[in-house]
Amino acid sequence: PRSRVPECLAVARNGDEVILVLEDLDAAGFPLRAENASRAQIQSCLQWLAEFHATFLHEQPDGLWETGTYWHLATRPDELAALPDKPLQAAAPLIDQRLQETRYQTFVHGDAKLANFCFSSHDTQVAAVDFQYVGGGCGIKDVAYFLGSCLHEDELAEQAEELLNFYFQELSQSLQQHHPPVDSDELVTEWRQLYPLAWADFHRFLKGWSPGHWKLNSYSEQMTARALSLL
Repeated sequence: PRSRVPECLAVARNGDEVILVLEDLDAAGFPLRAENASRAQIQSCLQWLAEFHATFLHEQPDGLWETGTYWHLATRPDELAALPDKPLQAAAPLIDQRLQETRYQTFVHGDAKLANFCFSSHDTQVAAVDFQYVGGGCGIKDVAYFLGSCLHEDELAEQAEELLNFYFQELSQSLQQHHPPVDSDELVTEWRQLYPLAWADFHRFLKGWSPGHWKLNSYSEQMTARALSLL
């Protein structure tokens, strides 16, 4: 499958503990990790996300988090209170609401950073790990978070739009396979409009949690300003 995950080999329960025995992805042909991703590796990850989002479109997150991701507003009141950016602090509930109310909901990986992808030797195939924050949500949150995990501000300014187009192209193809009746153009239009809000949503958490973090840069500030103007 294009959204490859480790196969679950066994499950055991001991009181409140759950033990999972998972396939070794290194042995399965995904031995590489990337600290500085190539264009091919970034595109492989975007293909993985597109397939994942298309596969679970309109599915209900039963047994998962109702809202995926670890930074969504309901779980981060302390970071919101500490946020020095008062316009963003005031807008945070509306940004969260817009992302929650999107017509096209799917499952999000919830922590789709570069470190959670395992690559094949030729960069053409990728598998993902670390699914503790999987839940319902708008897929564009994964995309914004992923791009911010592997590109610096100058790279984002130069490459983000092209990579976003690539993701949406892959998403449209995956939707044709999994959900032919869905109007992919309508979905793409909606998620593309929410892209700055997805950036602002994570920017809000990060700025309240770690104001000096390297991911807080001119691009994330620009996207946040765009999101505030859209409200």
